[in-house]
Amino acid sequence: MVGPRPGTEVCELCFDFTRGYRRCYSCSRTENSLAAVAPISYSVAGEQLHHALLGYKRLKGNVARRLERELGAVLWRFLSLHEECVAKASGVDSFALVTTVPSGDRDRDLDHPMRGIVGELAGPTHDRYQLLLTRSEADVPPRTADPDKFKPLRHVDGEAVLLIDDTWTTGASAQSAAAALRAAGAGPVAAVVIGRHLNREWNENDRRLRALEEQPFDWGRCALCTPKLTT
Repeated sequence: MVGPRPGTEVCELCFDFTRGYRRCYSCSRTENSLAAVAPISYSVAGEQLHHALLGYKRLKGNVARRLERELGAVLWRFLSLHEECVAKASGVDSFALVTTVPSGDRDRDLDHPMRGIVGELAGPTHDRYQLLLTRSEADVPPRTADPDKFKPLRHVDGEAVLLIDDTWTTGASAQSAAAALRAAGAGPVAAVVIGRHLNREWNENDRRLRALEEQPFDWGRCALCTPKLTT
C-alpha cells in the first residue's frame, strides 16, 4: 500500500498526480458534490491492491471471501484511526449515516459485495450502514458524473453521510452518488475510497510513486491529516 499525500502537484480533491494544477483533469471537469475525499491508498494498475479490488467482486468462493475480509480489515483500521479526519475536513463532528456507492452495472448492483463489507464486516460502520441508493434506469454513459445515475431510496433529512467505495478512477460514480444524496436532502457527503487508481506508466507516475514507496505505509496518517509535500 502507498499512502497518498497532498502536494503542489497533487489534485486537492482526489490526490491524483498533476503537473502543478490544483485539480486533475477529471476533477476540474466535474461538478464537485463531495465535502472531502479520502483515499486510503494508491491502487497501482496490475499490482497487489489493484488485483484485490478487482478480485473481491469478480471471483467466487473462498478466494473472494478472503479478499472481502482483507479489504474489510483495511477499511476498519483506517476508519478507526481517521474517520475523525474525514469529518473535520467535511466541516462536521461525525457522520450519522454510512452508505456505499452502487455499482454502475444494474445486475451487479443487486448483490455488490461492498455492501457486506461496510454493513457487516467493518466494525466502525456496520451500525450506521443503510442502503440509500440503487442504480437507476437512466442511460448514463460510463465515467460520466450524473445524479440521475443513482436513485435515492428515501429522503435524507440533513444528515451527514459517509460514502464508501472500493476504487476511485475518474470519480464519476462517487460524484454521481454524492449528488443524488444531496438532492435527496443529505447534509455534507464525504467519500472514503480504498484505492485511488493510478497507472505507473503514465507521465511521471513511476518516479513519484517510487518516492512515496521509500517509506513504509503509515497507518498513523491519512491523506487529509498528513503535512503537504514541499517537493
